[in-house]
Amino acid sequence: MKDWPYPRLVAHRGGGSLAPENTLAAIRLGQSLGYRAHEFDVKLSKDDVAILLHDATLERTTSGKGRAADMNWEALKGLDAGAWHSPEFRGEPLATFEGAAKLLNSKDTMAHIEIKPTPGLDAATGTRVALLTRELFKDAPVKPLFSSFSFQALMAAKAAAPEIPRGWLTKEFADEDWLRLEELEAVSMHTSYKTFPAQRIPELQGRGYRVLLYTVNEASIAEKILAAGADGIFTDNLKEFAERFPQLV
Repeated sequence: MKDWPYPRLVAHRGGGSLAPENTLAAIRLGQSLGYRAHEFDVKLSKDDVAILLHDATLERTTSGKGRAADMNWEALKGLDAGAWHSPEFRGEPLATFEGAAKLLNSKDTMAHIEIKPTPGLDAATGTRVALLTRELFKDAPVKPLFSSFSFQALMAAKAAAPEIPRGWLTKEFADEDWLRLEELEAVSMHTSYKTFPAQRIPELQGRGYRVLLYTVNEASIAEKILAAGADGIFTDNLKEFAERFPQLV
């Protein structure tokens, strides 16, 4: 993408550390602080409803137990996805991808969609999320950006909706990732700032790829990474970063 329409600061998992991750409450909070782009994780329920959830299992961030992929939406929608964070958010339900899209579109907020398949459901998740994204964001001024640690899921998304841009997400960039970027026809590479030296940013950009780094929560580190030319950083530290870098949210 020659023109890069996304802000350089992206709200991680919707609302960073200020709200329960991957919920509509998190997205609303990020929007209230001025963020124009939100990252969140999407996977499938047993009956193929696309939901926002990071883990394969429910224990960490909901009142449920077991794999979300083994439960229908009818059962999942009654879970509490906010109480683990703080009493203020008690009763916050799991979000559907459709619900998140409607909220984002209501304020022209951009979406960084991490396709987060439950193990074994990579291709099915990539296909389903891609087709839903095409429909849910058909009128959005800026197309969402896909990313995933699952090469299979991203390739399935490419096949299903090739017009939605893709970014390759890896914990540590290695030589073999050049081939993955090429096969995906990716527009960006996403990785940890802890494993990717900032001086390598021009190398990726010189070969046509944008560089996005996660999860940067210290302003001093963000300043160095941004000065090195990073095209985007994901942060949990929403309030401080919005105050420190208001022109970048």
